[in-house]
Amino acid sequence: ARARAAGDTGAVTPATANIASALTEGAAPSVAYLTGAALAALASPARGESGKLRARIQQPGTPIAPILADTLPPGAVAEFSSGAAAESTSKLVAPPRPGTWSLALKIGNAIKPLADFSVITLRPATEKRAGRLGLYYIGNWPAARKGRPGVSYDPPTGFIEVTPQNQNTQLSDHFKLKDFLPHDQQNVWPKYIVVDIKLIDKDELVLQDLKEHGINPNGVRVLSGFRTPQYNAGGGDPRGRAALSRHMYGDANDIFIDNDGDGQMDDLNHDGRVNIADAKVILDAVNRVERAHPSLIGGCGIYSATSAHGPFTHIDTRGYPARWIGTGDS
Repeated sequence: ARARAAGDTGAVTPATANIASALTEGAAPSVAYLTGAALAALASPARGESGKLRARIQQPGTPIAPILADTLPPGAVAEFSSGAAAESTSKLVAPPRPGTWSLALKIGNAIKPLADFSVITLRPATEKRAGRLGLYYIGNWPAARKGRPGVSYDPPTGFIEVTPQNQNTQLSDHFKLKDFLPHDQQNVWPKYIVVDIKLIDKDELVLQDLKEHGINPNGVRVLSGFRTPQYNAGGGDPRGRAALSRHMYGDANDIFIDNDGDGQMDDLNHDGRVNIADAKVILDAVNRVERAHPSLIGGCGIYSATSAHGPFTHIDTRGYPARWIGTGDS
């Protein structure tokens, strides 16, 4: 049997061909091994350009590309689980309900989970009422406007539902869902956010570049991730924020490196001081990453310390290059 790429008429990828061949060989490894091999081979595109992604974010009921460029191997079933909820399918289509799902591949009586990876399905924006989803106040996006080609100012079509139970879900090796929560409505659950996985991929490449240049990236902290329109307008320190901030569209974050745990940027350039020059060290890494990965091009601004926070670097994937020196919050 042949597994075909979605929309293809006959192409068989090496991953699927190898799995199908193994299933028909008399000396084939165990089914448990085959399911592990299938997941490793077929899931690799979903790890992103960094190879560090641990989640796929999409609308319910839509094909899970690029986790599989193929239909499943013969006899295989994809199984999704989220708490007590479960879904099974012979095609890799996301569950029809919002949630954070684990994925496993089943062949016969053997089942093998895709380790350290989640499929996150969104709650439709059409469920928002008077600026709220449930008790969580989001506000309303400005009317969509025409910007540069490839840059969207359309309101989000769906939101990630974040609960106390799933907030520690890893989006990548260094970032969790909770890192991108706005800083208001602390006691309101569930919360709803927007995160573009391309941003996380870019962040991971920046951290990898810093490591290659002698800087330990494990202390990365997100100062500001997603912002609801109402928070962007008045929450925290609004100085320096754009009315159409990319933070509202889920493709921007402000980060700093804090390996000593004091809540401030570290002395990344080793000049004995902590200031905006340390934010520029991260900017230099962003510049190198964008040259190597033009699909992740975007904005990068550096900010000096205020009474509320230390220096930080804004990173986004807006689709065109932008650089600036800012004040307040980005």
